[in-house]
Amino acid sequence: MGVMGISISTFEITSELGIGPDIKDITPKVEKLVRGCGIIEGLIQLNVIGSTGSLTTIEYEPGVVEDLKDAIRRLAPPELEYKHELAWHDGNGHSHVQAALLGPSVSIAIRDGRLLLGTWQQIVVINHDNKPRRRRIACTILGTR
Repeated sequence: MGVMGISISTFEITSELGIGPDIKDITPKVEKLVRGCGIIEGLIQLNVIGSTGSLTTIEYEPGVVEDLKDAIRRLAPPELEYKHELAWHDGNGHSHVQAALLGPSVSIAIRDGRLLLGTWQQIVVINHDNKPRRRRIACTILGTR
């Protein structure tokens, strides 16, 4: 049995699109963190900071990315009236609802020093806001070295 260890870090992703959902593959960044931390068996927990961002896994392929964007828009369409607008008048009530439905975090197992993902499974961060945003991702890796 190895020695227990923890690695804590944060990185940033910038969205380029003015209107979400903007979906970015962060798998290469996360794989690099896992390789560099020395954890062989364990878990990585990722959390996007902010109430209009979310994390999930998908096959990061153009068709699936567009399908997910369409599904997110159907869940909380931007053109509906949201009570959030009564308080802030910033046009992003839908962004908060979309992000809440998908959630701010994802946990992935680490086995043999690698993320335990399927062949066609990638980790993505989604900006739901109605403007470009810089998203911070907090990473906590726990396990044995």
